[in-house]
Amino acid sequence: MTRHLLPLALAAAIAFPAVAGAADTQPPPRIVVSGEGEATVAPDLALLTLSVMREAKTARAALDANNDAMAAVIAAMKSSGIKDRDLQTAGIQINPRYNYTNKPDGSQEAELIAYQVTNTLSVRVRDVDKTGEILDKAVSLGVNQGGGITFTNDNPAATVTEARKKAVADAMAKAKTLAEAAGVSIGRVLEITDQNIAPAPMPINAKAFDVQRASVPVQAGENSYTVQVTVTFELK
Repeated sequence: MTRHLLPLALAAAIAFPAVAGAADTQPPPRIVVSGEGEATVAPDLALLTLSVMREAKTARAALDANNDAMAAVIAAMKSSGIKDRDLQTAGIQINPRYNYTNKPDGSQEAELIAYQVTNTLSVRVRDVDKTGEILDKAVSLGVNQGGGITFTNDNPAATVTEARKKAVADAMAKAKTLAEAAGVSIGRVLEITDQNIAPAPMPINAKAFDVQRASVPVQAGENSYTVQVTVTFELK
């Protein structure tokens, strides 16, 4: 009888330390909070998208007319101080244009009317104060389709850092308030994750520039950079 009980006693003695070890590995109490920080800065860079569209009876004639107009636009950009590195062709499209006529049998007859060639130029304007002047010149020399403008910053790192600090401070303040309300205190930081939110672009239709006789009035405003963080604190 004693012989049969001895192995069971040894097994129980081995099992108890294992249970104690599992209890020691339980994660400490913790709290997870989110924080948000915002910092603003005046833009120092304008990104323009300028398109020239020309139409002619043949693709060759349309392309030649487009080339002449875009060459004048690029020359105007350079005369305004835009460097070669800030001028980039974003795309060239050649599309036929048809006139559709309904036939008595219900079908349609397609007649080729012309070819349209569109050349799109991306421009970085580093002197934001010249943005209106450059837009006015571009439209006067041939920009007649599409168009867009985005005010941004060449290097927003310092502003994002400021927003990040504010976000962490916001998270810490929230964590302290919640911990005090629960009768505990926060300990060391266990984990931090963050997410940057860049300012949204400001679109402007290039066709609207046709009615302006003076330089296009442009307001750059401020760019707002937002950082959201999630912080995990240990509770004591």
